[in-house]
Amino acid sequence: MIAFDRQEALRYLGYRNTEPDAAVADSLARCAAELQAAVQPKSVFAAFPLSHPAENTLEITGVTIRSENLSRNLKGCERVYLMAATLGVAADRLIARASAVRMSDAVLYQAAAAAMIETCCDEVNDAIRQEAERDGLYCRPRFSPGYGDFDISHQRDLSRLLDTPRKIGLTVTESCLLAPIKSVTAVIGLSHTPQPCHRRGCEECSKTDCAFRR
Repeated sequence: MIAFDRQEALRYLGYRNTEPDAAVADSLARCAAELQAAVQPKSVFAAFPLSHPAENTLEITGVTIRSENLSRNLKGCERVYLMAATLGVAADRLIARASAVRMSDAVLYQAAAAAMIETCCDEVNDAIRQEAERDGLYCRPRFSPGYGDFDISHQRDLSRLLDTPRKIGLTVTESCLLAPIKSVTAVIGLSHTPQPCHRRGCEECSKTDCAFRR
């Protein structure tokens, strides 16, 4: 059963240094328990060569990415891990059902599921870190399409390179959103220089006015 990070869920709900009232707290606990019983997290990751053909330009197995933010994150790296994780369709179904009958529950499901996919990503990150350490390498912070100037259209490239439709049932819509919705793709650089590997995307993203920024 995937762990539920209550504080992370409260952050998504807009509670900063405050606690919800008893009714909201009880409803959040109920929704989180239902999600934990229903979701089936899946993930996939693999290492790929990385080159830097020009300033603020990266090349990963034939995919060209132009991004100042990601280039800064991956400076000095010659390999990357690509990763993808999903909670599966059960989370989508719970959210959709609640949206039709009780919108307040849908909001709570959304927040709890967002916290759970972050936990899932952290677990994948740990597995990648351990694998990298065996090669004498260190992980850079994971960085997802849509962060800063890393164009969200690269969701398609990460999905294709990892073969996510076949391996974990994760697809990309025409508008470059992930389906199931509680899913994440990301790039993690490999470096010979140690850096904190559990900093999340907020530290590298230039969107400082984001409501969900840590």
